Amino acid sequence: MSFWRPVFAALLLIAAATPVQAHPHVWVTARSEIVYGPDGRVASVRHAWTFDEMFSSFAVQGLDTNGDGKLSREELAPLAEVNVTSLEEFKFFTFGKFRDQRIVFAKPVDYWLESDDKGLLTLHFTLPVKDNAPAKGEPFRVEVYDPTYFVAFEFAKENPAQTVSAPMGCGVDLDRPKPPDPTQAKTLSESFFTGLSPGSNFGAQFSNTLLVACK
Repeated sequence: MSFWRPVFAALLLIAAATPVQAHPHVWVTARSEIVYGPDGRVASVRHAWTFDEMFSSFAVQGLDTNGDGKLSREELAPLAEVNVTSLEEFKFFTFGKFRDQRIVFAKPVDYWLESDDKGLLTLHFTLPVKDNAPAKGEPFRVEVYDPTYFVAFEFAKENPAQTVSAPMGCGVDLDRPKPPDPTQAKTLSESFFTGLSPGSNFGAQFSNTLLVACK
């Protein structure tokens, strides 16, 4: 994770005097939209991911170029570019599936970062469906997770997921993961997680799953 790991290294310097949990190291509060096209088939998945306070504060250091104490979308644009670029090898933590097939997504479009009044960063981006879209009305699911569990996702309590321009009778439900087992966390070292790759499947057990179906 070419961008996030250096930020985490800086966090470790701050936390060196205290015990550090092996994983995760970044926490994200997510909201997602399933967007349909005029033909009634799913066209894209639109994400809004809000990062935790510690990650946000380190990520934006030196980006307030005009010194006004605020971070504009323009000032955050290079950081947004780095974010989506570094996420590509991890398939943007977004895995679409139906039956025994995978939905193929194109590279993100309409992406940007914003900083709220608490200093929390939110990354907005849209993943267009490139290939293998489900047929109109066919149920499918979208799983959101980091295969290496470096990043932990929790969907928002209110309005976590919805459909946009969906055909009549189509909707989305959210299946949240079970809470992590604290005993498992104690037995797994940082070296274990360092050995995980983008192709690993460890993080799938913590997947948030969007279940899309039409009546």
